[in-house]
Amino acid sequence: MPPHDDFTPNRLVTITTDFGTRDAYVGAMKGVMLSIAPTLGIHDLAHQIEPQSIEHGATVLRGACPWFPPGTVHLAVIDPGVGTERAPVVVVAGGHAFVGPDNGLFGPVVARLGGIPAAYRIVRSGPLAHHLPRQRSTTFEGRDLFSPVAAVLAAGLLAPAAVGPRHSLVQLPGTEAVRVPSGIEGRIAYYDHFGNAITNVPVQLLADLGAGERFVELPGDRRVVLRETYGSASPGELLAVIGSEGFVEIAVRDGSARTTLALEPGTTIRVGGAA
Repeated sequence: MPPHDDFTPNRLVTITTDFGTRDAYVGAMKGVMLSIAPTLGIHDLAHQIEPQSIEHGATVLRGACPWFPPGTVHLAVIDPGVGTERAPVVVVAGGHAFVGPDNGLFGPVVARLGGIPAAYRIVRSGPLAHHLPRQRSTTFEGRDLFSPVAAVLAAGLLAPAAVGPRHSLVQLPGTEAVRVPSGIEGRIAYYDHFGNAITNVPVQLLADLGAGERFVELPGDRRVVLRETYGSASPGELLAVIGSEGFVEIAVRDGSARTTLALEPGTTIRVGGAA
């Protein structure tokens, strides 16, 4: 295996999808992998990703995957472009391997793992062909392509470089907060299970705002003070905090910011500081 791959499989696979858990999709993917390598350890990360929300899926991968040991394969399918010319890929970063569509899904987690990945476009010919089903659906590559690839990588049956040629990854546009004269401009990336609005503004950028009170400005001339903890606010009060991943989030003490704000993911917000 070329040294830049930096991947030694440990037989663990995680799965992240927007499929939910009430249908056969996730179960079928697990069945395919276990048919290839019955002793794999398969772990669900999340299956309630907002349907077709690449940014939500990318944020979940960034938050969870680095906590797994190097050698883990992370299978992720949030794929509104299935059936198009978007590439199926294997990405290696920080000793981990990622399998899924090249639509920007892996950019944030690759950056957190140190960046500069090795990436390969999956091709159905060559040594991989032996492990793929003879019949396949044009709408379910999660089962018919990505699951077999994840299984053979995790079991050590193929190295990442064996799945296809080197490939340059697509970057997910619009996911970085930016410094503007009046503060830091970002966006709501997604809402978590509790209804908290998770933004793309990292805590590191807040140092640029200087000392003093910090706040988040929302559409409708609403200003939310950044506090230390949820408990610093009164019940029902809107507040902002730094979440466990180090990003600004907007919450309601003992309530749901999603219900209170009624703002869609992608809505622009601004973080500022008192002069």
